[in-house]
Amino acid sequence: MKSIQEDIKTGKFKQAYLLYGDEAYLKQQYKRKLTDALNPNKDTMNFSHFEGKGIDIRELIDLCETMPFFADRRVILLEDTGFFKNKCEELAEYMKELPEYLCLVFSESEVDKRSRMYKAVKACGTIVEFGTQDEKTLMRWAAGILGKAGRKITQKDMEYLLSKTGTDMGNLKMELDKLIDYTCGRDVVTAQDIDAICTTQIANRIFDMVRAVAEKDQKRALNLYYDLLTLREPPMRILFLLARQFRQLLLAKQFSDSGLPQKEIASKLGVPVFALRNINACAKAYSVAELEQAMADFVETEEAVKTGRLNDKLSVELLIIKYSSSR
Repeated sequence: MKSIQEDIKTGKFKQAYLLYGDEAYLKQQYKRKLTDALNPNKDTMNFSHFEGKGIDIRELIDLCETMPFFADRRVILLEDTGFFKNKCEELAEYMKELPEYLCLVFSESEVDKRSRMYKAVKACGTIVEFGTQDEKTLMRWAAGILGKAGRKITQKDMEYLLSKTGTDMGNLKMELDKLIDYTCGRDVVTAQDIDAICTTQIANRIFDMVRAVAEKDQKRALNLYYDLLTLREPPMRILFLLARQFRQLLLAKQFSDSGLPQKEIASKLGVPVFALRNINACAKAYSVAELEQAMADFVETEEAVKTGRLNDKLSVELLIIKYSSSR
């Protein structure tokens, strides 16, 4: 990201850029900043945009060979082309000697680092991967957005916000905008505001259900399950997410028992440290053997549904009842 910022600041651009990764919001922001800097006057004559698979490579190369019209640069933006997953030999070969006036910007969802196209961009340009941001970065970014709007929030409530919204920056930005509007006339955002206006992501609703199960609050666990069904969430997806959450409980318990530091465990699980604290709290309700049995039960239940021996909705309900029952 710093390399793109530096190129924009100096006005010295590479001939090719590849932007990719799971953090779509950040990728979109940098794509916009880069293309705006490359084409500040919104020149439609010398700017082209291609999106999706099935792009005619020969036609693209012909366009690349076309000199810019009364301009220093021709800019071509290509999105989700599949060039970096499937073979694209002709374009990879062409990129060995790109015209000086040409700048190619690729924005991709899927990338194979072994592909010739990846190596071609690396040889003549800049590659930036936009991954999920760590909790400190997210908190600082979110606090900055609130601060610009004249709002403050405690660290505890910021952690609570992230626990509801997840770490996707696009989703978090929407929830922050809602909070800013909702708290108009006040300068502090509270947990009550977050509960009142923010949408809890499905995965986080699942964790709330897991927590209710671990606390043996069977009524709340079942109510959360019925809420998910009301939201038209398929029972088999709920089962998948439930299994994933229990797997995290199991791994967190095993890693903790082996003496790994909490920060390292969080990294291995791919969750923020504050989220790991909630996982550990739930994991304490079970032994390793019980969590291993739960994983086996989830696999068996999925097989029973697929073979028609159990109804999908009932099968998940029975699991919730089993693991939220007092032992």
